[in-house]
Amino acid sequence: MNKQVILKNLIIGFVIGLLTSVLGCFLFLSFYTKYDFLEGVNAIKQEGYLGKLIALSAVLNILIFFLLLKFNKEIMARGVVFATIVLTIITIFV
Repeated sequence: MNKQVILKNLIIGFVIGLLTSVLGCFLFLSFYTKYDFLEGVNAIKQEGYLGKLIALSAVLNILIFFLLLKFNKEIMARGVVFATIVLTIITIFV
């Protein structure tokens, strides 16, 4: 496989992983809090639970990972794993 195609698929997987985490954060805030998205993020940040929210929202990446593996998109699945690792590092420092 061409290196440019591999890099493109890796970046697409990384972006999918980040967007899935944002979607998970949005779903959590809309179902379990009375705040809108930005208000909820600010409220949770003030309470000191932003890292926990990021970690909880990354759970959807597991589903996306296995879905990509089912469709034989291994490089994109690696991008999702890379996004999860980046989110884990962000969670540690937040």
